[in-house]
Amino acid sequence: MSPRRDPRELLEPERIVVFDGAMGTMLYSRGVFINQCYDELNARAPDLVRDVHRAYVKAGAEVLETNSFGANRVKLAPHGLEGLVRDLNCRAARLAREAAGDHVLVAGAVGPLGIRIEPFGPTSRDEARAMFREQLEALREGGADLFILETFADLDEIEQAIRAAREVDASVPLIAQMTIGQDGLTPFGATPEDVARALDAWGADVIGLNCSVGPQAILEAIERMAAVSTRKLSAQPNAGMPRDVGGRTMYMASPEYVANYGRHLIQAGAKVLGGCCGTTPDHIKALVEGIRPLVPRQQWRASVRYQLPHTDDAGAARPEHPRADGAEPALPFAQRSRWAAKIAAGEFVSSVEIVPPRGVDATRMLEGVRALRERGVDAVNVPDGPRAQSRMGALMTSLLIEQQVGIETVTHYCCRDRNLLGMLSDLLGASAMGLRNLLIITGDPPKMGPYPDATAVFDIDSIGLTNLVSRLNRGLDPGGHAIGAPTQFAIGVGVNPAAIDPAYELRRFEWKVDAGAEFAITQPVFDVDQLHRFLASIAHVRIPVVAGIWPLVSARNAEFLANEVPGVVVPDAVIQRMRRASERSKEHALAEGIALAREMLAQVRDAVQGVQVSAPFGKVELALEVFDRATR
Repeated sequence: MSPRRDPRELLEPERIVVFDGAMGTMLYSRGVFINQCYDELNARAPDLVRDVHRAYVKAGAEVLETNSFGANRVKLAPHGLEGLVRDLNCRAARLAREAAGDHVLVAGAVGPLGIRIEPFGPTSRDEARAMFREQLEALREGGADLFILETFADLDEIEQAIRAAREVDASVPLIAQMTIGQDGLTPFGATPEDVARALDAWGADVIGLNCSVGPQAILEAIERMAAVSTRKLSAQPNAGMPRDVGGRTMYMASPEYVANYGRHLIQAGAKVLGGCCGTTPDHIKALVEGIRPLVPRQQWRASVRYQLPHTDDAGAARPEHPRADGAEPALPFAQRSRWAAKIAAGEFVSSVEIVPPRGVDATRMLEGVRALRERGVDAVNVPDGPRAQSRMGALMTSLLIEQQVGIETVTHYCCRDRNLLGMLSDLLGASAMGLRNLLIITGDPPKMGPYPDATAVFDIDSIGLTNLVSRLNRGLDPGGHAIGAPTQFAIGVGVNPAAIDPAYELRRFEWKVDAGAEFAITQPVFDVDQLHRFLASIAHVRIPVVAGIWPLVSARNAEFLANEVPGVVVPDAVIQRMRRASERSKEHALAEGIALAREMLAQVRDAVQGVQVSAPFGKVELALEVFDRATR
């Protein structure tokens, strides 16, 4: 029986290594529908997976990747398989091992988690690293000779995967690959040079690119990476860009085309080659034959000595995140808007929330806004699809108000409807048009509104978006690259003093402040004691707080807020007062609601920086009446 091949031979600088091609598209071509969990096939249809591996061995692949790209706890959870992380990854490694024999190596394949991690998501770096470690430990247990981290879009996330791999077994060769678009940038805007410097600094043995684009874009990026790194480079492009042919998604690049670019990639500096989506055993066979004239003779020499990456005192390879220089200090808060200037000066601010119109006619709304300006209200709060209602967009409504009326807006901006790229585009445009005050919120789910089947994006949440805006204020995009002149947003966040889980609300508020929040606006407050308890709990991270006040118009209105509006708590005593008044007449109910709001404003005035009074059903006169009576 011949000895197993030593995986450290892959690290020899001039050795050219050919990996296999796609697993997912191969399984799809054999009748596995895309709504199934492909990682579960390791247990449910092992022969199918093993046959794909064997086809790649026959084609000449020297390394097989395990069928485990999405076999992490997060991606398995929608299929109810999160408890099978260890089992499915062990099976994946064993299936590849069975097909590989002694002369082909097995790479434990790990993809991104499929969720955002900090600073743009709620998952901490430690949590992400633990989930990667869980998967990598199982792959190693199952017999993986090396690890390959692939198709990562976020440098922050792949850093945690690299650290997890080193924690599992620092002697195992590690390949780390990011993905780019046709523009040559990662989805977060990192350049090939940024990718090379980061992966190099974090201690991956082989660094490179895979997926998303075809050979030409990968080649251009590899040339740029080779100019800034001495690490061994890898390239695993798709078989071209996918196209719709007769209702089916097809990859059109031929095996000959891929083989031709394989030669170009080697000449550009790549020494580890393979294929991603759309590539087949035919592509790998053509690649092996096409690069044969470029492969040095007697490649399999005595194994090289493996050197551990430079580590810190704790043994973790964690250098500073190497990002492009160009961050600027943010414009002082007081200089960003009149609203911010009053808050910075410690003055009490006033605002009124007006819901945008359902259609295109904003005449009535603008008339109400003019009345607010004439009465000296500081700003108009413009909600962004509250309760998942379809209304005029908050950004466009705010521009309309500021341009036609001349009063500042506090624009609510939610994460529900936009992905990260859309948010970035919106915010850059809003800044260019002069909008300055933002209230960042996660947003209500579509199932609350009239279109419950609408897709909710939630690419990031309010904490991640606060991080994004804070970076824009320092002239940096999500990838840490200079955008030129920085934005000048006053960053506000929402907070709920009456949250069902106060500890969780406090924790999220701390994260928002840490992310860059500069003021907060509360949900409608109906219990002053509850507000004071909350303010005491945030004393260690206190930023200016603006209290939300809602003038009730009837008992039914109070009951609706208490039972059907998320985050709003209306005490029974308030509901009872409104019921007694409603029993007398609508006029008495309205007067009681105004009286309650007036009492609330008077009681919170010394504890907060300002108030946001809602205009129920768009009736600004009710909000103004709260201010008038409070003044008197």
